[in-house]
Amino acid sequence: MSDQFPLPKETATADARRELASWLRPIRPKGRDAAVLEALTGHIANAALKPGDRLPPERDLATLLGVSRATVREALKRWQGLGVVEMRKGSGTYLRTPIEPGSLHVPLTIAAHAENLILTLQVRRGLESEAAAVAAREATAGQIAVIETKLDAMEAIHRRFGGAGQQDWEFHQAIYRAAGNPLLEQIISQMHDAFHTLFENPLRMPGFASRSFPLHRELFDAIRGRRPDEARDLARRIIDITEEDVREAMRAR
Repeated sequence: MSDQFPLPKETATADARRELASWLRPIRPKGRDAAVLEALTGHIANAALKPGDRLPPERDLATLLGVSRATVREALKRWQGLGVVEMRKGSGTYLRTPIEPGSLHVPLTIAAHAENLILTLQVRRGLESEAAAVAAREATAGQIAVIETKLDAMEAIHRRFGGAGQQDWEFHQAIYRAAGNPLLEQIISQMHDAFHTLFENPLRMPGFASRSFPLHRELFDAIRGRRPDEARDLARRIIDITEEDVREAMRAR
């Protein structure tokens, strides 16, 4: 892998730092993660970074952007979760996919009210069902193995605690990624907060969406078995169950 970042850890020249500073400016208050990712997108374009290239170290980004290192790390974790970058312990953060200033990378948030959750589910139904169908047709053996690993982790946590919100989210992310559509991943990135809310039982309902749990294994089997129509239907059914539970909560209010 190449390493085109012009600011080596300890030996950066003054010229290199001035060049980087010309691309990255202190962030004005506007929304932590979104502002960091917007600045990084501009740097990636200006520096002509390609997949495999290393991004600036977190401490340099924090200094140049005028934010805390924790804010930088949180933003990078969001990109890592979407497959945009890879964070390697002791090595740095590396670009995995191309990204341009016009990319949809600013998170869209929506309040966790029942009515808004219904709107979010309507969007998820279309995206998720099609992603499942495409993954069933196009996913590589390695991507299918990743989906299975995420599913196993989800099932293990669910058996132990009766819920597995974060693991459930990671399972669905793996399916999005296996669809192999960069635009789809960018849309999911934009709607990260709205989508992720649904995996956190926002209405604090006992057993929220638990009826959909067995369908996740069936969905994986359909993807592994290269049955796109079945995968699409199962993904829709999972969303349907979640929507039914949200509507039940609305009626109970």
